[in-house]
Amino acid sequence: MDILTTYNPSTGEKLADYPLMQQEELDRRLQEAGEAYRYWSALEVAQRSFAVGNLARELDRDLDDLARLMSEEMGKIRPEAEAELKKCIRLCEYYAAHAEAWLADEDRSHGEVKAMVQYAPLGAVLAIMPWNFPVWQVLRCAVPALLAGNVVLLKHAPNVTGCALQLDDLFVAAGFPEYTFQSLVIDVDQVESILARPLIAGVALTGSTRAGAAVAQLAGKHIKRSVLELGGSDPFIVLADANIDKAVETAVQSRFGNAGQSCIAAKRWIVVEEVYESFRVKAIQKIRSLRQGDPVQDDIQVGPMARPDLADQFMEQYNRSVSEGAEVLVPCIRNACHVSPGLLGDVTPEMTAFREELFGPCGVLIKAKDADDAIRLANDTIYGLGSTIFTADHALAMQLAQQIHSGNVFINTIMRSDPALPFGGVGMSGYGKELGREGILEFVNKKVVVG
Repeated sequence: MDILTTYNPSTGEKLADYPLMQQEELDRRLQEAGEAYRYWSALEVAQRSFAVGNLARELDRDLDDLARLMSEEMGKIRPEAEAELKKCIRLCEYYAAHAEAWLADEDRSHGEVKAMVQYAPLGAVLAIMPWNFPVWQVLRCAVPALLAGNVVLLKHAPNVTGCALQLDDLFVAAGFPEYTFQSLVIDVDQVESILARPLIAGVALTGSTRAGAAVAQLAGKHIKRSVLELGGSDPFIVLADANIDKAVETAVQSRFGNAGQSCIAAKRWIVVEEVYESFRVKAIQKIRSLRQGDPVQDDIQVGPMARPDLADQFMEQYNRSVSEGAEVLVPCIRNACHVSPGLLGDVTPEMTAFREELFGPCGVLIKAKDADDAIRLANDTIYGLGSTIFTADHALAMQLAQQIHSGNVFINTIMRSDPALPFGGVGMSGYGKELGREGILEFVNKKVVVG
């Protein structure tokens, strides 16, 4: 029997073994999911909302244990683990409060035509989720899909299997019928056979652009809906009139949170030449002050990368960028999965650090001539997930926001997702929306009834 093993990235210690589901068990689970769907989809939205409200309370009750597990499995520092779980609680509370109104029948009558639009569930949603936010990424997909009356099958990243199975327990404790939400401990080569089944109505993936392309191809082949939230190389623009201290603080917080392993991190710091030197000096000081170490220690600001292979890939990109001419302002030094926070300067569009997504703890500093040049550099990417503008001129920021090719623009504040706001990208950052009302309507049948 094939075994999946998890390890602590900070210490290298083995955590647990999990047997991969064999075909007979998988078939049984999918049959149970179909039975659960027939019951769950027939409930009133208010009843489903009540269960989601209970889930918020179960998350709060389990916060310490789940935060510890997140630190052990993927290296998230304790304050960030707790913040992620508290955000999940807010997500549940927000959706539980709004789902009934969002899913209510809409009167679309006009003239003599009496019509309405109903929002009906579709079936099962396959959620293929990453390791970097092992609870938030799952719940921001699962909660709206479940409230809409669907059931959810989770294929989580292997290195956070413990988190996935603990979520199963929390859903049951919150009063969800068994198999309404369930984690499938499976290999990636089993995904297509699941996606092909009639029960599966759609697939949501958060992950790399490469993984997104593969899943989109399978979804198209089997005529299944898909929502993809993929990579990003988010620009962080700093204009001459910006508050430089605040800009540096925000850029460092965004880039080095989660050890740099975030799709919406500020990955390209595009600073106009008038303030480039001031920003550079302050950024170096701030980065050198960051405390790195074991994520369970109270005073640590940067934990390890989640797996050795991820550190390998990141360091290869970093070293390639240096060989291409990037200036090493603060070096990235690797010790197993621990990579010290670094900074590359004078990065140009020809370099790896500009063209590719660096998924690790390194700032990338780029000089722009002026605001127009900053926008040109910001848009010189295949990605389009998030972006940030720092300037004292709010009217100018609003004009520039219209010119940036991305799904999200934040002005004078850190880029972050919000349960109330639709979230998603364009270009190679994917398509579709999660969160907000838009998120709950991704996996519903917008049924028109006339008469």
